[in-house]
Amino acid sequence: MGEFGYAGKILKVDLSKKKTTVIPTNDFAGRFIGGRGIGAKIYWDNVPPQVKAFDPENYLICITGPITGFTGLASSRWQVCGKSPAMDPEAFSYANLGGGWGVWLKYAGYDGIVVHGASDRPVYLSINNDNAEIRDASPLWGQPAMAACDTLKAELGEKTKVMTIGPAGENRISFATLLADDGSSGSSGFGAVMGSKMLKAIAISGNKRPQAADPERLRTLSDHVNRLKNDSFGGHNPPTSAPLRPLPCYGCKGCFRQSYKAEDGKRFKYFCQAGSVYRGPAVKYYNEMNEVPLIAIRLCDRYGLDTAVMQPMIDWLTTCFEQGVLQEAETGLPLSKIGSAEFIEALVQKIAFREGFGDLLAQGMIKTAKSIGKEAQELLAYRVMTQANELKDYDPRLLLTNALLYATEPRRPIQQLHEAGHALIKWLEWHKGEKGAYLSSEILRIIAEKFWGSDAAADFSTYESKALAAKTIQDKAYAKESLILCDIFWPIKWVKYSEDHIGDPTLESQVFSAVTGVEADEDDLNRMGERIFNLQRAVLLKQGWGGREGDNLLDHFHDQPLKSVFFDPECIVPGPNGKPVSRHGEVVDRENFEKMKSEYYALRGWNMESGYPTRKKLKELELDDIADELDERGLIG
Repeated sequence: MGEFGYAGKILKVDLSKKKTTVIPTNDFAGRFIGGRGIGAKIYWDNVPPQVKAFDPENYLICITGPITGFTGLASSRWQVCGKSPAMDPEAFSYANLGGGWGVWLKYAGYDGIVVHGASDRPVYLSINNDNAEIRDASPLWGQPAMAACDTLKAELGEKTKVMTIGPAGENRISFATLLADDGSSGSSGFGAVMGSKMLKAIAISGNKRPQAADPERLRTLSDHVNRLKNDSFGGHNPPTSAPLRPLPCYGCKGCFRQSYKAEDGKRFKYFCQAGSVYRGPAVKYYNEMNEVPLIAIRLCDRYGLDTAVMQPMIDWLTTCFEQGVLQEAETGLPLSKIGSAEFIEALVQKIAFREGFGDLLAQGMIKTAKSIGKEAQELLAYRVMTQANELKDYDPRLLLTNALLYATEPRRPIQQLHEAGHALIKWLEWHKGEKGAYLSSEILRIIAEKFWGSDAAADFSTYESKALAAKTIQDKAYAKESLILCDIFWPIKWVKYSEDHIGDPTLESQVFSAVTGVEADEDDLNRMGERIFNLQRAVLLKQGWGGREGDNLLDHFHDQPLKSVFFDPECIVPGPNGKPVSRHGEVVDRENFEKMKSEYYALRGWNMESGYPTRKKLKELELDDIADELDERGLIG
């Protein structure tokens, strides 16, 4: 891989020895592109399977891709990889963030930062172009996340980009988040990993710019992409009378990401799932919409807690209290006031500082429920989607393709889940006859064939072709997660203002070629994504995933009939010939799920009995070195 698109080096930081070194990006980029690909390979090479999330030997890997830093492409994304404490057992995991921090990392001359070891005192990492220093962070320790960010900006300059953690990360809460400029947040417990290393923040400034191999071609593509990006999803507005401003990530034309000004004059982000973390309970408690849901979001960000875990936790606590499973006296929480500002303030503080019952909740709902008893565990089924305690969305009982996506990933793979989920949302608009809706059953069939491998995937009522769709979606997603491109806009499957409304699956490969100078078509890029997915599979197997036995859903998806979905309360989907049918009352049938897994393994070239990759397939994907180690461990199919 040439120099185009890349900064050319990755900063390696040993906090135990207070030492920094540099490794060349070219050692990884040729096979693994960037982002998730490089992150997984660095992890594979350096983190033994017995290492725990909070061990100094765990690696915290912040990594960009070759497209990061180029404007007009919705490409200011970056990833964090490492062993996560968010699930049981702990596993390799990942987070995807936007804003501008990742762009500034590349502008400072680095494609990534790899942090290992642990400091004996609080520190932060300061990077200014080629100058990297480990500095004392004792005055910052204990500060809320964005307060620490403000302190560092005041010291280092407003143009500095900062990633930091709050008290939840410092106290190793299993679902503590990373927070960066412009309200960007990263989940999967990596805030706690930073805290375990006594690393409060990473502050970056720089004035370098990546170069494209063919700038003119890239400008033409960027213009074309922005003409097509005309129909992104909108979110509900925040419950405030304050004027709203668009808050696009760096170099992007923007989506429904926005900000508002709070009473103290500071601006806060409002975007996507976080807006719902306390909306329902607050409306129920006050019998009206007010600003308490915004207070809840700000509290989660202040302390550094994942709203995708907090939302189902609050719902679960509500049900446990209503059914007498939990009482106020034993928890020390005002459970009778769930929905109030008083409750969310008490809950967040108890968890972030591990006070009383909050110390138990800091492990996540699944572990908490196990310690309480069977009834508490049974109530989880209505709230929890994954072993990482994440909320239910894009339910596999509604979207059968998602059953395989959930089963083969260590956490909620939202970039993959959006593929069928967003298409269904657009189809429902058409089905309901909404003004301007256009994604008909016929258009959906064409999209399914071009983007998911078969038009049969557009029939959401059957298991047919769902294995092929899952494999195809994953391979494309892993290429996208390595370039890295924004999930809101990529892939561009449909276009509002065109004659046929059909998107173009070749655009990612065209952008990759224009930036890097490596000519690749759609199939080439998808093959790279397949290679990276197989690498992650190897990582998971090496640390004890279990192959076929590990590719499971939580039991309630097989046992409890589907009642409703947040965007589709009647559970209506396109069925045979695009005709609407309801999946209300459906489950993921265990026998059909196992058949679907076998079909999926066959399509992947894996052993169908074990779910292990075969040496033949790994060799085809240029992963001979990965195959050798898997073979030594008895993990080759």
